[in-house]
Amino acid sequence: MYKVLLADDEGIALDALKFILNKDFHDCCTIRTAQTGRGVIEIADTFRPDIAVMDIQMPGINGMEAIKEIHNFSPSTIFIIVSAYDRFTYAKEAIRLGVMEYLTKPLDREQFADAMRNAMRSIDKEKERRNSSLRNREKLESVVPIIESGFVYSLILSDSTDGLADYCSLLEITAKYGCIMVIEFGEISNSSSDNTNSHLQNRIGTGIRIRDSFPRIREAVKEFDSSSITGSVMSDKIIVFLPFDHETQEYNDRIRMIERVRVLISNLESKTDAKYRVGIGSVQPFPDMRISYREAVESLKEGTDTVAHANDLPVACEYEKDYPIDLEKKLFAAVEAGDVNASSDYADRFFSWMTDTHRDMIQSIRLKSLEFVLWAEHVAYSNGAKGQYRFGDRQDYMDICYSSDIDTLRKWFDDHITDASRCVITKNTTQADNLIDQARKYISTEYMNDISLDDISRRINISSYYFSKLFKEETGVNFIEYLTDLRMEKSKELLASPNMSIKDICVSVGYQDPNYFSRIFKKINGVTPSEYREQITVTT
Repeated sequence: MYKVLLADDEGIALDALKFILNKDFHDCCTIRTAQTGRGVIEIADTFRPDIAVMDIQMPGINGMEAIKEIHNFSPSTIFIIVSAYDRFTYAKEAIRLGVMEYLTKPLDREQFADAMRNAMRSIDKEKERRNSSLRNREKLESVVPIIESGFVYSLILSDSTDGLADYCSLLEITAKYGCIMVIEFGEISNSSSDNTNSHLQNRIGTGIRIRDSFPRIREAVKEFDSSSITGSVMSDKIIVFLPFDHETQEYNDRIRMIERVRVLISNLESKTDAKYRVGIGSVQPFPDMRISYREAVESLKEGTDTVAHANDLPVACEYEKDYPIDLEKKLFAAVEAGDVNASSDYADRFFSWMTDTHRDMIQSIRLKSLEFVLWAEHVAYSNGAKGQYRFGDRQDYMDICYSSDIDTLRKWFDDHITDASRCVITKNTTQADNLIDQARKYISTEYMNDISLDDISRRINISSYYFSKLFKEETGVNFIEYLTDLRMEKSKELLASPNMSIKDICVSVGYQDPNYFSRIFKKINGVTPSEYREQITVTT
């Protein structure tokens, strides 16, 4: 069935066109008619015709202008002009607008029927092309998991990188680094007193049981990271490759990643009949991806939480029984996170432990204080937070440590630890401000286009998850709210000018559907765009 729109200001001409269509094409056409340029645009907006047969001269908006308007919201419509004007200028304009046929009145019936057949054949070819494209896409979707699985296992099992370039081309992978995430599944042990997933049972049996759920698992992983590459179920685990543009992952990014993986686990457990744990390896270049895989597997063995990251595993060192290793870890984490108050608190508590427990070991206290300060400053320098490194800046540290009394040493220790932490948070805040400034500038220049959260996050080179969180923290609103508010303000500025139609304003601020634009405008401003224009016209 073809949707045909007939437009002519003469009723007798419309009747003649309808007669030919009904006579020659029987019941294969759904027909609508219009007798004005405005009328044909309004009908086309809702009817979305496959074919529009247009007269040039109609009351108000002429046929050529109407074609331009319809092109904006229905670009696939095929146009046939039937006109009493056999002018070269009209024909030239028709060609520019992509009109298929230019017929002159009085209309030859057979000529018109041939034009309609040509238009229908063109429509049929386009539909077949789209259907073929859809079928190819469906076939490709069935092949992609196989390609992804081949890529993943080539990364972790192959001794060479031969063939990886082909995989990267097929999967559109441009990153040079990445890490491996191992998803382990099973059942909770009945003997587990804390009812956690730290020791999963019947992993092989669970793997067999959830094979049919693999498409849902893969979908959940894609929701976690759209660029992820997922391997097939292998015994009791699924291996996932996560691409990175940089060879390192900052501490804060790692923490955010772990938080998102916890959400992924919750999502997986809601979709399948299994419990999950996830191990994550460090970021590595492609040739060393097996290292990341081994680290991910090892983190699952050594860790007790549902999510274990290789960089967070305890060092392979046995401490004396009363050594406050947990307090040390908290101090390190606070400095790396730029948490000044926590850094100061943990530094004070650690120093108190040293003086309370080992007051007679003054030399060891001095050495430990120096060790921690040097480490904290290393963190600050590594993050680019402490400015230019100068070799001689710390030459007096030895003298300070070995000549100061305990109270002076405590203050020196706390001051330098908190200063390093403060440098980190200042750097992080500055980076965040710069990123949001970049995002705002991009939105202000591209708001009229179809931009998304992913577009902007890619532009400023951070994850969409982090950008979304950071944007709301900095602006107080989410990305969509911010973009919508900006578009509404721009549309109000344009509505003040009587020279632009509301439909043109709609497109100018980034909306393609005038009805949707009108609904959003009224929701935010309490009136429709037309009512707003009337209000400001009366005011002025």
